[in-house]
Amino acid sequence: MSLLTTLALACCLPFSQALHSHHGAHQAQESHEMSAKRVAIIGAGAGGSSAAYYVRQNANDLGIKTNITLFERSSYVGGRSTTVYPWDDPNLPIELGASIFVKVNKILVSAVENFNLSIDSARSVGPENVPELGIYNGYELVLQTAAGSGWWDTAKLLWRYGLAPIRTNNLMKSTTGKFFKMYDEPHFPFKSLTKVAYDLGLTAVTAATGEQYLKENSIGALFANEVVQASTRVNYAQNIPLIHGLETMVCMATEGAMSVAGGNWQIFDGLARGSKADVRLNTIVNSLSRQDDGTYIVKSIPTHSEPSAEQSSASEETFDTVILAAPYQFTGIDISPAPKHTPDKIPYVHLHVTLFASPHVLSPTAFGLAPDAHAPQVILTTLAPDENYGSSPQGVGRAGFFSISTLGGGLNPGPAAKDRPEYFYKIFSPMRVNATFLAKILGVLPPAAGAEGEELSKDDVSWVYRKLWHSYPYEYPRVTFEEIRLDKDLWYTSGIESFISTMETSALMGMNIAKLVTDEWASEKNKGEKAEDVEPVKVQPEDRYEKVQVAEKGQKPIKAKL
Repeated sequence: MSLLTTLALACCLPFSQALHSHHGAHQAQESHEMSAKRVAIIGAGAGGSSAAYYVRQNANDLGIKTNITLFERSSYVGGRSTTVYPWDDPNLPIELGASIFVKVNKILVSAVENFNLSIDSARSVGPENVPELGIYNGYELVLQTAAGSGWWDTAKLLWRYGLAPIRTNNLMKSTTGKFFKMYDEPHFPFKSLTKVAYDLGLTAVTAATGEQYLKENSIGALFANEVVQASTRVNYAQNIPLIHGLETMVCMATEGAMSVAGGNWQIFDGLARGSKADVRLNTIVNSLSRQDDGTYIVKSIPTHSEPSAEQSSASEETFDTVILAAPYQFTGIDISPAPKHTPDKIPYVHLHVTLFASPHVLSPTAFGLAPDAHAPQVILTTLAPDENYGSSPQGVGRAGFFSISTLGGGLNPGPAAKDRPEYFYKIFSPMRVNATFLAKILGVLPPAAGAEGEELSKDDVSWVYRKLWHSYPYEYPRVTFEEIRLDKDLWYTSGIESFISTMETSALMGMNIAKLVTDEWASEKNKGEKAEDVEPVKVQPEDRYEKVQVAEKGQKPIKAKL
């Protein structure tokens, strides 16, 4: 949202001066119309790039000039959506963060179309007749499905779980259908996430755990604990007695899953480019200072500045509006004076992501299968029947990881293994994956005793990349959410992450704030135009006024008797 700037000069001058200053007021109104709105957006992920794009689009529609500056501490646009490259080969991008979105994600799908991006086609990985998906409980694979999930897999699901799969799908559609009303009038734009969630009946869903919500809707415990929980673990590293009901339903909305060829970050790069913002990569914002006139001074420094050089390299700029598009607790920004609403510090999941390349397929014996069987391409995990962690975040269980995915493959370019076919794997886990674990799932010899910190031989793992993310909040049940407006002209996108944490919902909040901001600009502009249209009253000296009246009416002025 923009700071409400002054109206025409006539509205600000003393009353008697204003009555005489029609020409000056007109000049002031022209100045008012010509001044550009200065917007600072801190964070160039899904929320920040979306906010920048829609501020620009809305402002253009209103004929309002806007200068947008997009600050990002990383070296790239996209936030938690980014790619890495095995063997430093730019032709082999692998998603390190947010991997997929679905066809009902209106903003992301629209951006893909608008920016002419290509969708990554599905690739066959590994030997033929390999199961596509398996769910592992630390002892055995409780479920395996083939690619395409044909009628036989459907029959097996119904045999094992009864009508629970059908009921869950219907419940998911009903619940997410309420959420999608947030995109349209009369709910959009929403000034309060808490209020719009309540109005749409979604706080009743976020108030319950996934386990409670499924039980209340007659979803059998076996399906909930094996299939739904496997989905909440791979998506949010949380079990259903912890995660709230709405996020649980989001995990089951997987129809039409897709990704952008070359990396999903291109969506947000396209939004940032489309905003025509001044994008400041490798830049840390360390303070916001609200001034007496309502503007904000934003102080920033280069990411890699030495402490001794920070003072000389610091930059200070003035903005009318600031949009904070990153979790406040991780920004390190000092805001003075303190805003009316300061976002609470909440626990985030520490998710370890491990990417690696190997010539070996996954070992079937590592997942309780016979040596001559094939391990599934994607292995999700759940808890065993003898495990119960309740709402504890330390609930990975006997399996020890959340998921292992086979992503594709490539030819090793190294001289020692020139053009050797290898597979790419991705592991989500609550702790760092070590060489012993990798050896187990690949069916190779572990490192020698005392060499726990060492990597496997290049013959077994030729490339490895590790990343620790603060990936998303622990989605505990709640019925209130962070304020969208922290103070006048100070906005916050990341409160939506405790409601639903996805690329799409962050983009939705960016779009929502952009609309709130520009709606206020439009209101301000309309007030200015109305002020310009008012015909000023002409004040004349008293003696002249009396003579005019006499001339017009042909009579002497009447004086009151005292």
